[in-house]
Amino acid sequence: AGTIALGSGDVQSNFLYPAFYGELASDQVLSRATQTKVTGMTNDEIDTDSAFNGTTFTVPSGKAGKYFIFANIFANFSDCGNDGEKIQIEIFKNGSSVRESTYNSAANNQIVTFGISVNAMLDLSVGDTIEMYALIQDASANTGMKLGSGGQATHLGGYRIGT
Repeated sequence: AGTIALGSGDVQSNFLYPAFYGELASDQVLSRATQTKVTGMTNDEIDTDSAFNGTTFTVPSGKAGKYFIFANIFANFSDCGNDGEKIQIEIFKNGSSVRESTYNSAANNQIVTFGISVNAMLDLSVGDTIEMYALIQDASANTGMKLGSGGQATHLGGYRIGT
């Protein structure tokens, strides 16, 4: 982490740090219409301050401030009848939802794969936690709904933008 001199002579230390990011390392199968914490985002991981364990980011000591948080899920209904009807993603702060994005099918529940994102600007204090939850639902109540990994990039990340 370095120091950046701004035009007015002000100085911002540790600009954009801490930063974290992780992609789902393997597909995560979800139960139908059940809000589920997304875990195992250890692929292509970035963790500048050892504050992200692939599931939860915890604001490290001395790093309180304003953060930009972003998340994406890639819902895949190909193993359960190709009839997805609802996809929801949420960012949780300290165990409670603070941002949500939802897609409901209006076309006879025929979602096969679909990506959805959510992001937030949050004031975070030392010790605050950030997690991602997902809910996906198909029309036929089959098993096998999953969040995609790899190139399908279910991911969670964020970085501090100021104090």
